[in-house]
Amino acid sequence: MIVPLSAHPRATMRDPARTRERILAAALEEFSAKGLAGARVDAIARRARINKRMLYHYFGDKQALYREILARKLRERAASVASAPDDAAESLAFWFDIVCRDHDWVRLMQWEALDAGDRPVVGEHERRRAYERGLAKLREQRARHLIAADLDPRHMLLSMMALTTFPVAFPQLTRLVTGRVPSDPAFQRQRAAFLRRLARALGPSPSRSGQRTRA
Repeated sequence: MIVPLSAHPRATMRDPARTRERILAAALEEFSAKGLAGARVDAIARRARINKRMLYHYFGDKQALYREILARKLRERAASVASAPDDAAESLAFWFDIVCRDHDWVRLMQWEALDAGDRPVVGEHERRRAYERGLAKLREQRARHLIAADLDPRHMLLSMMALTTFPVAFPQLTRLVTGRVPSDPAFQRQRAAFLRRLARALGPSPSRSGQRTRA
């Protein structure tokens, strides 16, 4: 018989880092499945194979646990921003690939939209700062004439998010329009190729960029 880890409190206390990781993994599953409002601490504790008291010991309450999940995801995205290609065509394909490999983030954002609408959200200040890093990179690319000078970076970033996230966020529409589901490798290849072509079409005019260079 397998004895639950919650039956070994000493073992759990001896390895707090591992226990935290188990809680965070369980919480990500629960929050992405049910959202912040629908998630239950009892269910997270069961998934993590600990008692509820241990969860409160490490994270305080459900909202603090949700905040930590978001903070981790934001750190992942900050690292991705730093490594994203400068080339606009490759950048869209790069972000689409990340979205395809991180359905949990998409579901978290879907639940948040349903729960909060346009009201302030958990971790709002930190998330605005994270998006500012993305905007700073777009402004830099615009200054280097890698993207058209008359494109507003804010709307550019929002459009990039829509182009890369929409097919995964609305798989039923993706299937109805294209005949393929977002997890289909063939669809992902086709979408990446389309994004590269679209980005090139929306890029700076060669004649204009040449004029800027000569100026």
